[in-house]
Amino acid sequence: MNRRAVVGCRAFPAAGNGLAERFPREEQEPETMILKALLNIPAYRSAFTNLVSLLRQHRELTLEMTKRELTDRYAGQVLGTLWVLMHPLLLMGVYVFVFVAVMKIKIEGEGTFTLPRDYTAYLLSGLTVWLACQECLTKSATSISSQANLVKQVVFPIEILPVRSVLSTAVTQLVSMSFLLIYLLIRYQALPWTVLLLPVLLFFQVIQFIGLGMMLASVGVYLRDVKDVVTVFGVVNMYLMPVIYLPAMAPGPFKPILYINPFSYMIWCYQDAWYFGRFEHWYAWIVYPLFSLFMFMAGYRVFRRVRIFFGNVL
Repeated sequence: MNRRAVVGCRAFPAAGNGLAERFPREEQEPETMILKALLNIPAYRSAFTNLVSLLRQHRELTLEMTKRELTDRYAGQVLGTLWVLMHPLLLMGVYVFVFVAVMKIKIEGEGTFTLPRDYTAYLLSGLTVWLACQECLTKSATSISSQANLVKQVVFPIEILPVRSVLSTAVTQLVSMSFLLIYLLIRYQALPWTVLLLPVLLFFQVIQFIGLGMMLASVGVYLRDVKDVVTVFGVVNMYLMPVIYLPAMAPGPFKPILYINPFSYMIWCYQDAWYFGRFEHWYAWIVYPLFSLFMFMAGYRVFRRVRIFFGNVL
């Protein structure tokens, strides 16, 4: 097993990698290490290579733990793993009922080239993504702090813990996307060609949230409030992105927030693939992959710098 992936109650990275010498515990606080990790731009490429290598080495363990997280979540319940299908379907049904049936929101000009599909398709194209991301962020915040026994007592690659949270929510998202696919086939008898790009979008989403998950998991060890902050953020941020409304519907002073919000670009890419059927937001296809790669590398660097303290804090 990779010596750098070994974490125990009093385990530290091997002396050969120089980490202990460069960052003595008596001189370096976790907050300082996080800041240095983020500012050390040249080391991002190394972080990307190391994390990819580690996940490839432990791919079977990662997949098995992801499977267990999905099955254990509904263990002992009457419907069991059927909730994997029912949970996203019910959530999407509630949002569609409220915004389409009750509030009767419609897009002016729908069915034209500019807005080729109805409001339900527009809503679900962004909602299926953010509901999964919201769940992923909440799980990741406690992925380390809730597994103190593994971190302290077992020789175990703890990088897998936030990764399994991301992969398990990706499965839920695939279920949600399958319902959207069925809706489009029933409603329009065809799919836009841009759905072929969905695997690419999903790949960048996974690596982005692996990085975010590792960063939140690291902070969550020291600040237990992170889970509650992330839960509130997940709800609020849905209204700070073009998920429920088109950018043109937003008041003038509010529009810059949509473009400052980095998650808006992910939503726009998915809307291009599901709803518009073209590169309506071409700039999002540049910003989204770049931001995803940055978060992937930055999150791992932060995680690698502060993980030596996990055993003592937990």
